[in-house]
Amino acid sequence: MMRKEITYDCKSWENIEACTAVLIKKILDKGLSFNSISTVSRGGLVPARLVADRLGIKQILVDETVISADSLFVDDIYDTGETFRRIIERADDQESLVYATLFARRNEQYPRQLVYAELTKGDEYIVYPWDRFEHSVSIKSQT
Repeated sequence: MMRKEITYDCKSWENIEACTAVLIKKILDKGLSFNSISTVSRGGLVPARLVADRLGIKQILVDETVISADSLFVDDIYDTGETFRRIIERADDQESLVYATLFARRNEQYPRQLVYAELTKGDEYIVYPWDRFEHSVSIKSQT
């Protein structure tokens, strides 16, 4: 059985800032406002801080068991939908939950609660500036 080679798409801080600006515009264009940001510690913490700063939101809630309707959920990527499925179960109002990501995996089916800045090109692994160290060995072996 042949193993599929993983390709990496290394994002720069400039890429992330541009995605954050697009995401903020989409949120504001929908007329949405929030009192807090909710996120998961693995993957979502840095994007949550960037979004909170741009929206002037001071409270970031991490790994909460309940996500209130007035809290914007922020993550780095909508990929398989697994994180979304776990988060939607924690929402006190599943209909009003807004799930905001910098990226969404192309060719996935998206929940209506999803707001994303950019689609991936395909199935490449996104490497963010804040997790380059974690993936540096894998990236070097690809070059």
